Amino acid sequence: MEDFLWRALLGGLGVAIIAGPLGCFIVWRRMAYFGDTLAHSALLGIALGFLLNLKLTVHLEQLTLSSLLMFSTLIVCLAIALLLVILESQKRFATDTLLGILAHSALSLGLIALAFLQAEGLRIDLYAYLFGDLLAITRTDLYWIYGGGGLILFALVFIWQSLLSITIHEELAQVEGVSVAWIRLLFMLMVALVIAIAMKIVGILLITSMLIIPPAAARSFAKTPEQMAVLASFLGALAVFIGLTLSWHWDIPTGPAVVVAATLLFILTFLLPRTAR
Repeated sequence: MEDFLWRALLGGLGVAIIAGPLGCFIVWRRMAYFGDTLAHSALLGIALGFLLNLKLTVHLEQLTLSSLLMFSTLIVCLAIALLLVILESQKRFATDTLLGILAHSALSLGLIALAFLQAEGLRIDLYAYLFGDLLAITRTDLYWIYGGGGLILFALVFIWQSLLSITIHEELAQVEGVSVAWIRLLFMLMVALVIAIAMKIVGILLITSMLIIPPAAARSFAKTPEQMAVLASFLGALAVFIGLTLSWHWDIPTGPAVVVAATLLFILTFLLPRTAR
């Protein structure tokens, strides 16, 4: 197998393993729109990364463009997550209203910034960032995926019970001494990190699908939260393998192929007899 195929497979499997458990909480807490908001804001991060690359190339020769884009996207996603927490604390607008404002504002700002950069003569393959380019994964991307993913999984194991308590009953968890505000903030930051490192896999317009579809497919067959997390990772990894195979043999975009494969798995699990509700 070609080296780039191995890198694509390893990168996709890494993202699937990370996205599975984290996506379960997104499904349980009905935070799909939050994931979309961060994904849309990633475009602004990409624009910021290209701008920094133009301004700081002399000083950051050892930093690859891929790493710079991932870092700038992470910074923007973290800023959006923190801004959401601050605005939610004001209790002046509903959360979905705030998410809508932040999502479309960040997306529009990103498009405008990229338009200015392209007007300056900078060539940007916007399609690859919108829909992903799994076959273009580098060793540096793998370091980001497995380094950041390991950090996310470690943090998720550490706060698993607290986050589960908040998901079941937030007020009761607070009475029991769980630091609800800090756990929610940490969870949002973890989602932001996943979106930043998964951007190159399926693209900023399709990232949320990898956080939602595999957990939704796993939900019908899992008897415990832990089973659902493991099964979601497995189904996500299977979708990556199927999507990569379809992309290689039929010459179709890899990111969308992975999402379509995940959707087909969801339909299959939906049609099969359910062992759990």
